[in-house]
Amino acid sequence: MPSPLHTATPGFRNSMIRSLGRWLAVCLLALVPLSAARAQLTIEIVGGAATMIPIAIVPFDAEATWPLGISGIVGADLSRSGLFRLVNTDGIVPRPARAEDVQPAVWRARNADAVVVGSMRPLPDGRVDVRFALVDVVKQTTLVSMAFTVTQAQFRATAHKIADVIYEKLTGDPGVFSTRIAYIAKQGPRYQLMVADADGFNPQTIVSSNEPLLSPRWSPDGTQLAYVSFESRKPVVYLQSLTTGQRRAVANFRGSNSSPAWSPDGRKMVVTLSKDGGSQVFLMNPDGSGVTRVLTSQSIDTEAMFTPDGQSLVFTSDRGGTPQIYRADLLTRQVERLTFDGNYNVSPRPFPDGKGIVFVHRENGRFEIATLDFATRQMQVLTSGPADESPSIAPNGKMIIYANEAGGRGTLAAVSSDGRVKQRLVAPATDVREPAWGPLPRS
Repeated sequence: MPSPLHTATPGFRNSMIRSLGRWLAVCLLALVPLSAARAQLTIEIVGGAATMIPIAIVPFDAEATWPLGISGIVGADLSRSGLFRLVNTDGIVPRPARAEDVQPAVWRARNADAVVVGSMRPLPDGRVDVRFALVDVVKQTTLVSMAFTVTQAQFRATAHKIADVIYEKLTGDPGVFSTRIAYIAKQGPRYQLMVADADGFNPQTIVSSNEPLLSPRWSPDGTQLAYVSFESRKPVVYLQSLTTGQRRAVANFRGSNSSPAWSPDGRKMVVTLSKDGGSQVFLMNPDGSGVTRVLTSQSIDTEAMFTPDGQSLVFTSDRGGTPQIYRADLLTRQVERLTFDGNYNVSPRPFPDGKGIVFVHRENGRFEIATLDFATRQMQVLTSGPADESPSIAPNGKMIIYANEAGGRGTLAAVSSDGRVKQRLVAPATDVREPAWGPLPRS
């Protein structure tokens, strides 16, 4: 008799592969290379916030000297967030390059609340001096002014840093433009674990396989990815270093090894194993040692993730008769049920502030992304399905990236935690799934 966690929906069957390891795809076809260019994501805005901040991004002085400038990337980042409306800067003569050059009345006449100005100057050693300032033209004050000395190869990363600073100054929340995302791209028989900038640029292939790759999970410091590979004809958990390229199998027990996740301090991992029968949650060290079963249950327990304080796990279980989400205290081992709306709620992901979770909710046969607030126990559905899965939360808690289907292939999308801002991430001619949003970069 099939497990109650299985459904007839193809998209969700793929999701449960990650958790239970009960499906094994056999792909014995020839290698087909997947170019990074074809796996690159293009982000389209399909919905914005009700109120957007009008901001002018003035082209930086002398940036036309280089093929890739800075200001255009900053503007694209802010616009893509759905929280900013770019104000036209054409016809402003002379164009301001410093905070003191900004004339508030000129920009207020264009309904701008803030103006970004800057300059780029070559240095004798071949590097570039990049300066920018953010001016509040309503209060007529400079909010921030910074300088960077960078190489041309660092232009894009510098632009993301500048966008992060602007975002935080104007919203109060950390920006995530400098973060990265991981995802699985498939073309023909070839699976690739990819890592790209948060805007979809600079895709890099981390692992390639003719067998399925699943469940990428970032280490808290952003230097490693845990993931599941079927290259041994069964699910095995691997760790991959993004700095050295080394990888190792850390959970390769009898049966299924799946659903890896890191503790907030990176010192522990949680995995789902069937080595003792059934599908159960275990703790272990990142080197694969110290494997300890967390809960005693005759049910299917899977998809566990640590809460931000590291004191509890949220996980999916059918112990109540239908797949629901539970929370287990790691000290007392006490378990409480979190979801009660509907008979199908899976794949919990805790918000960074610890105040709730994002998960997959089934309603009338449609799989949708939803949130649950721990304090109020109120559920909010953010997407309309019909096959949404694999949610992953940005490290500032403001956006959720997830997988869905369009035209018979996997695509990615993103939605803000309040459901207002929506994005579509497109990789032409490629099946893309299993997104994972990386941590904030460490200084």
